[in-house]
Amino acid sequence: MRSPYTGSSGRPTGVRLRGSHPLRNDPPMEIPLIGSDDAIVAITVRLVAALTIGGIIGLERSFHGRPAGFRTHALVCLSTSLLMLVTVYETRWFPAVAQGRIALDPTRMAQGIMTGIGFLGAGTIMTQGLSVRGLTTAASIWITAAIGILLGIGFWFPALLATVLTLGTLSIFRWIENRMPSQFYAHFVVRFATSALMSEDAMRELLHQHRFDVANLNYRLDRDSDFFEYRMVIRTNAAANAQRLSEALARLPAVKEFRLSPTGD
Repeated sequence: MRSPYTGSSGRPTGVRLRGSHPLRNDPPMEIPLIGSDDAIVAITVRLVAALTIGGIIGLERSFHGRPAGFRTHALVCLSTSLLMLVTVYETRWFPAVAQGRIALDPTRMAQGIMTGIGFLGAGTIMTQGLSVRGLTTAASIWITAAIGILLGIGFWFPALLATVLTLGTLSIFRWIENRMPSQFYAHFVVRFATSALMSEDAMRELLHQHRFDVANLNYRLDRDSDFFEYRMVIRTNAAANAQRLSEALARLPAVKEFRLSPTGD
């Protein structure tokens, strides 16, 4: 005996539901299943495209040694595309929409996705003293999620255009940025033995000789460990000056320890 939920070939055609209202005699309602129609092809193409595009963006981050790279971006783009498919094919899992009884707002799904991606992006941002790293990676995760949303709803042109612009920003803009004149900032810490302390004026003169300016200056004295410490943010117009300053400090016998940490993204 053939099941009422199968066709003449014995294959499932859908799930039949009847209205639950006691005073209404609604006809059987069929929830279509994704089978031999074009939906399965469209879903496959969108998910594969999202995985590929997310992986391409992630490759650039992995090449530059960032913690969120190839796999992270690929999964972010794939997951956002997958979630947006829920809204695109909502009539296939929520038949009340097809019957016109309930209206769903697909933009709420996108809002929820971008809120969750914000937490993921925040995890890639690291602070070291006053320097902050990972902002570009966080931004790339955010734009990758947005591209995944566009791929999920089948908005191909803006998704592909955004992919090209994103890759251009992460690669070409980096090349431009490295060749633009910009100031070099670094956190500078140097310690002297209390018996051989370099005065502040002498320290400023040493920095000035190597073309550095002092942005701010802090002091620390530790009598138990017998050292006096200068801690400051310094800036110059050429990053190569940092190497010359390091070599000069290494030749000073009064210097117990120093650290020169460039800031960056």
